[in-house]
Amino acid sequence: MKILLVEDENISRQMVKKILQKAGHEVVEAEDGQAAWNLFQSEPFQFVITDWMMPQLDGPGLIQCIRSSSPKSYTYIILLTAMDDKDNVVSGLESGADEYLTKPFNNRELIARVASGVRILDLEEQLIEARHQMEKLAMHDGLTGLFNRRAIEEYAEAEFNQTRRKDRTLSIILLDIDHFKNVNDLYGHKFGDHTLQLMGRLLLGDLRNYDRVGRWGGEEFILILPETNLQDAVMIAERLRSRTADLKIHLDDGKRFSVQISVGVACASGQFANLAKLIDAADQALYRAKQTGRNRVCSFEP
Repeated sequence: MKILLVEDENISRQMVKKILQKAGHEVVEAEDGQAAWNLFQSEPFQFVITDWMMPQLDGPGLIQCIRSSSPKSYTYIILLTAMDDKDNVVSGLESGADEYLTKPFNNRELIARVASGVRILDLEEQLIEARHQMEKLAMHDGLTGLFNRRAIEEYAEAEFNQTRRKDRTLSIILLDIDHFKNVNDLYGHKFGDHTLQLMGRLLLGDLRNYDRVGRWGGEEFILILPETNLQDAVMIAERLRSRTADLKIHLDDGKRFSVQISVGVACASGQFANLAKLIDAADQALYRAKQTGRNRVCSFEP
């Protein structure tokens, strides 16, 4: 653990540093609270051990600065002091310290308190990671990793409203894998799922930073293309159709098969009252692509 050690007395600081380093921790030194605060602002530390009585900025003052800065991750703070009466203990903890250690302290007690803080920080990291995973699961399709329908619809709604306010263009591409049921029937659901995953990766590989792609349902996908007119969206759709046709999916026996897609494109340029009508227009274009032979791109024509 990288620890910021704040102590104005050099002998005491070197003694504590030696104890911490012997326990395997990396130590960064600061000779007073103000120096520590300057260091913390450029590199927030997860662990701080600070003396109470120091010139310029004392321990409680430093702790209050750290707590008010709202760093991205939690900082565990141990306050060291020779003042051991209850009022001072309470005052130190109320300033925001997590632990209070009275000088002179036992070396093993210091290491034990630090180990306890490290466990708490590790637990916090696990909880943050678990929360991120839950948020990801709530927004992403479990099979393809793309945005799920709810998440992509929320993004599309925001972009549609932005388009109307600022008089911009927004295109939507709906695509469907042709005869996908045959893939499951002929090769099994394992290769059906693999096909959907490959399709997802293909779509992600052709996006700009501000484009979004999601799984709309089953074998159907949707692309949200801000600042894209109908002509450019049709070109993108045609490129996706061509790349999909060139995609080879390998079976266990060494054989390969390929799939094709039908694509519908619509562009918001003032004629659609809401997002649902724009998506419906792309769906109508997709339906026409399927009705006129599949493996083709059709755009919405009012």
